[in-house]
Amino acid sequence: MIRKVQPEDAQEIVDIYNYYVKNTIVTFDNIPFTTEAFKTKIETVSKSFPFIVFEENNKILGYAYANKWREKPAYKNTVESTVYLHYEAQGKQIGTKLYAELLAQLKKENYHVIVGGLTLPNEASVKLHEKFGFKQVAHFKEVGYKFNKWLDVGFWQLTL
Repeated sequence: MIRKVQPEDAQEIVDIYNYYVKNTIVTFDNIPFTTEAFKTKIETVSKSFPFIVFEENNKILGYAYANKWREKPAYKNTVESTVYLHYEAQGKQIGTKLYAELLAQLKKENYHVIVGGLTLPNEASVKLHEKFGFKQVAHFKEVGYKFNKWLDVGFWQLTL
């Protein structure tokens, strides 16, 4: 089931995220979050934006949220989206279900543009975004450095 995030979900969510921090290039964070730090993030983000989880058999298998794109007031109708899945839950359409619900909530709240920032290469995330009609609008070369490797970042945009 998909439901609104709760602060008590922080431990399961941080476990999902920290796997990517420690093992992949999909996030540029390189120091794992503490549960308390992620609980604060959940509380802060969910006050203003949709933040949802996919739960099955009392286990969180993924989460998605929107957050502020930029600080300046003219950007108030644009958000950046984030989706992460438990590494063992990939390929089960959970990301698709989460993204569909997140986009529906954002549309209901009258957001105009959704931006997804992706470390490249990342075929699964590119496919997920393009499935929902996102179009690539930027490709920055070698802007990140992790695991002794220069990394590209692409931005995908969807106008609701």
